Amino acid sequence: MAAAMARSVPGLMRNLSLFVTRPQICRFSTIIHRQTVQRSYLTTPVWASLSTKAFQTPKQSILQRIAPLVPSLVKQPCRNLTYISLKKGKRKSVKSVVKRFMRLHCGLWIRRKAGYKKKLWKKMPVRKKRLREHVFCNKTQTKLLDKMTTKFWKRRNWFVNDPYKKYHERVNLNV
Repeated sequence: MAAAMARSVPGLMRNLSLFVTRPQICRFSTIIHRQTVQRSYLTTPVWASLSTKAFQTPKQSILQRIAPLVPSLVKQPCRNLTYISLKKGKRKSVKSVVKRFMRLHCGLWIRRKAGYKKKLWKKMPVRKKRLREHVFCNKTQTKLLDKMTTKFWKRRNWFVNDPYKKYHERVNLNV
């Protein structure tokens, strides 16, 4: 009985809803201009009852609109530096710095050139030789690398037949 009553009620409401109408402003896109649409008050969908401000494009700068597309514009570089470890509460070194760079006794850091082991099949021998060379880091990079390592990696190491022996001690160098 309740089901039969529920089926008959929408029929009554549908007939009454034809007389109750009001104009509403709908905006489907920022390109299409506002349109006045006659809709039934009772059968209006939820999205149409939202205010027109919800469909307007926000006033943002070009950088804010492009930032989600190119995350490297706004995103700061992440160096994964641990200030306080969970086990002993000590500062930790960044492992990628330890693997890629070498600290000389004078405080300078050296590194290989970028791309020295990438796509060697299409590089000329002269270019391969140039890429195998080591490069000194500048003052800004040196300070940053010192912050990213602990005192263990800054201490002097003495090796037998060290190929970097002539680079360890520099004269008239202010770092």
